[in-house]
Amino acid sequence: MDVAIMYSGGKDSNYAVKHALDKGWSIKYLLSVKPTRTDCFLFHYATVEHTKLQAEALGLKHYLLSCSVAHPKKEAEIVRQFVAANEKVDAVILGGTGLQATQIRSIQEALRPHGVEVFAAHSGEDHFELLKKMIDDGFEIMITQVASEGLPQWLGKTITKDNIGQLEADASKYGFHVGGEGGYFDSYVLDAPTFSKRIVIEDSEKIMEDRYSGHVAIKKAMLASKAEKEIVR
Repeated sequence: MDVAIMYSGGKDSNYAVKHALDKGWSIKYLLSVKPTRTDCFLFHYATVEHTKLQAEALGLKHYLLSCSVAHPKKEAEIVRQFVAANEKVDAVILGGTGLQATQIRSIQEALRPHGVEVFAAHSGEDHFELLKKMIDDGFEIMITQVASEGLPQWLGKTITKDNIGQLEADASKYGFHVGGEGGYFDSYVLDAPTFSKRIVIEDSEKIMEDRYSGHVAIKKAMLASKAEKEIVR
């Protein structure tokens, strides 16, 4: 099956890449959309411009589009126009477990006339179990955008085996989804078993929009050898 992957650079879209590769599907391209505003319905805001580094580490063709609207149908139209105008794919895959109903439905409706299937890579699965598996599989996940009480302390942090229990406890205490679905938090993957190199952030800044909402702005990042990381350890 020929597929395209909606690629924010976060944990779920990167796990969707791994899922597609494990299935033996042909990933024709990664499609990233960088909003010019923070209130989009379908697309992550923080760090999406740095998906080009991840695509290089993955060795996959990558396209980066822009979005200046905040309306699910209008945002989905950006995806529709691109998919319709480029090489044919059988499906467009989203990350996650399917809880992002607005995102899936909007893109499904936009691409249905073109005969392109749209689905979440791990539909129906338990998101926290998936998150733990990602960590076990070697995904290095940094939280790059937050929008809930209890999450500002996580902004810029990397989820690890040592602190994932605290993330679960905070999710229960403050009521946010432990996997971030529903816009509670977004992430950026610095390393994964699918990457040929890891990403090193050399300069970044935390920007808070209000008491509970903020994002990380990556000012400088580069690819580095995974071997160097093992030497440092």
